[in-house]
Amino acid sequence: MKIGFIGLGNMGAPMAANLAKAGYQVTGFDLTAPCPEGVTPAEAATDAANGADVVITMLPNGKILRSVAAEIHPVMSQEAIHLDCSTVDVDSARAVAKAATEAGLMAIDAPVSGGVGGATAGTLTFMAGGPEQAFAKVVQLFEVMGQKAVHCGDAGAGQAAKICNNMILGVTMIATCEAFALADKLGLDRQKMFDVVSTSSGYSWSMNVYCPAPGVGPTSPADNDYKPGFAAALMLKDLRLSQQAAEAVDADTPLGLAATRLYETFVEVESGGEKDFSAMLPRFEKRGRPFS
Repeated sequence: MKIGFIGLGNMGAPMAANLAKAGYQVTGFDLTAPCPEGVTPAEAATDAANGADVVITMLPNGKILRSVAAEIHPVMSQEAIHLDCSTVDVDSARAVAKAATEAGLMAIDAPVSGGVGGATAGTLTFMAGGPEQAFAKVVQLFEVMGQKAVHCGDAGAGQAAKICNNMILGVTMIATCEAFALADKLGLDRQKMFDVVSTSSGYSWSMNVYCPAPGVGPTSPADNDYKPGFAAALMLKDLRLSQQAAEAVDADTPLGLAATRLYETFVEVESGGEKDFSAMLPRFEKRGRPFS
């Protein structure tokens, strides 16, 4: 299987490298980032896509995805698969899938969960939308790049699943950070709090796996001065996508909206965008009750 890989940033580069290590013939292209070891560099996106059985894209947003798709679809082989692993808006995912079908191609939208660490280790989770036939053909690639892939439904379903998942994550991380800050002011030891909450009804991934308190629970970015495993700016991007989708379908998501506004303040006013999204904890530590 010949693979074209377009978008070799923090996520795309290790994903492409893992495919090359597994023995796939991978040709890569990025406007600025170098090709990782084992990946053959292309001079243009069309060169990476031409003759490939599967073209994987990992791009920053829906506008760029649409532009790249318009560029590569005409040169892709008939019945080749455009596998997009970007996190973008649902409308862009569906528009690209429609364009692929009209060009005689198949398309899968398969955003990922797991961050840079998961991309490097090959332990990502893929949430896929698109034809079952196309999904079946790329499962072997998911098995190299990740530990789980779920076929969520038709085009756009993968993006919908990612947006809903990360809205939950953003809300629960804020609640976890608020609770630790409250525990501090109540004189409750953080380790004791973790021991109780992690085995009680407050259990969550944000608490048990990715604890925002340094020295508590499994090792997380909090133990490395909040250097990002998943940057706050990326969380803000995903939360904004959730609210864009909610507005489009008239869904009431008040906690998702509140989380979006808090991360907007943290990223755009308080310069927290380059920190891990769990760095909300030191933010709340420094604050008093604003409406008392």
